[in-house]
Amino acid sequence: MNMRKATLEDVTSLHKLINGYAKDNIMLPRSLNEIYDNVRDFWVIEENGEVVACAALHPTWEDMAEVKSLAVSQEHQHKNYATRLVKACLDECKTLRVNKVFALTYVPGFFEKVGFTRDKKESMPHKIWSECIKCPYFPDCNEVLMVKKI
Repeated sequence: MNMRKATLEDVTSLHKLINGYAKDNIMLPRSLNEIYDNVRDFWVIEENGEVVACAALHPTWEDMAEVKSLAVSQEHQHKNYATRLVKACLDECKTLRVNKVFALTYVPGFFEKVGFTRDKKESMPHKIWSECIKCPYFPDCNEVLMVKKI
């Protein structure tokens, strides 16, 4: 197992992993273009040279960032990879001097286990909703807002 920042060579693997869950309505889809534009946000875990898990930390405001696109391949579930990726994102928050991190998720139970708490979407600045316009579920979003103070 090797955890590292993503490279351009990882983009097609990230796209396949993320959109595999998106087709089952477990997470939101990401286009190749969007992943290329944000590749620096991603952490990956690889086994035997294959990307098997990913997560992105995307700064959204002066003291805030979002954990997004957290995915672990079915074959590599229950190896603590999701927890390791979130921890890497939280460590990166300290480097960036981010005070608050959030996630919009269909799986709030996982985020509760790693120290996030539920919050009302109305508590967040409007800036974080800029991606929502592109979402296929807009305006009927049923993701849960999870927040953690750093």
